[in-house]
Amino acid sequence: MRRVTYSMNTSLDGCVVDPNGGIDWSDPDPEVFRHFIDELRQTSVHLLGRRLYETMLYWETADQDESLDAAELEWAALWKALPKVVFSRTLTAVRGTNTHLASGTLAEEIEHWRAEPGDGDIALGGATLAAEAAEAGLIDEYRATVHPVLVGGGTFFFPHHERRVRLELVENRTFASGVVLLRHRVRR
Repeated sequence: MRRVTYSMNTSLDGCVVDPNGGIDWSDPDPEVFRHFIDELRQTSVHLLGRRLYETMLYWETADQDESLDAAELEWAALWKALPKVVFSRTLTAVRGTNTHLASGTLAEEIEHWRAEPGDGDIALGGATLAAEAAEAGLIDEYRATVHPVLVGGGTFFFPHHERRVRLELVENRTFASGVVLLRHRVRR
C-alpha cells in the first residue's frame, strides 16, 4: 500500500514559514536540492493546500527561465509530470499540468490514490492540510528537513493538537550546509 508522507522544510524552531510568510531562509543548496529531486522521483501524487499550490505554480513555467541550471530543469520536468491535487475552500479553478481541485475530502482522495496501481508515495504539502491529515491519522511518515535557523514564529510544521503519535526514526542525514533530514514512520 502507498505511504502518505508529509515532507516540508522547517526551521529549528519548527516553522515552515516565518512570521511574514517568508521561506527564503529555506533555499536549498545543491546537495539538499538533489535530495528533494530524489524524493520527488518516489512520489506518485502530491496533495497540496492552496498556499503551497500558489507557491509551486512557479515550477509550471520555470523551464522557460534560461537562468535555471540542470537540476532545476529536472525538478521542473518532474513537477509538471506529477499528478497534483489542490485542496482549497476559496479556489474554483486551478492551473498547471496534471493539476486539479480535490473533488472529495482528504480521506477520500487518499483512499482513491491508495487504490491506484503503482507504489509511489502520496505526498502531502502544506501545514494546514497536513494538520487535517494528522488529526485523522492518515500520515504514515513525517519528513522534516530542518534548517539551522530560528525564525521566531510563523506557521508550524507540526499541528498542535492534544494527540500523541508514536514515531520510529527511519533515517537521519546531515547535509554539508548543516541542514538535517529527519524521517519518522508512524508506529501503528
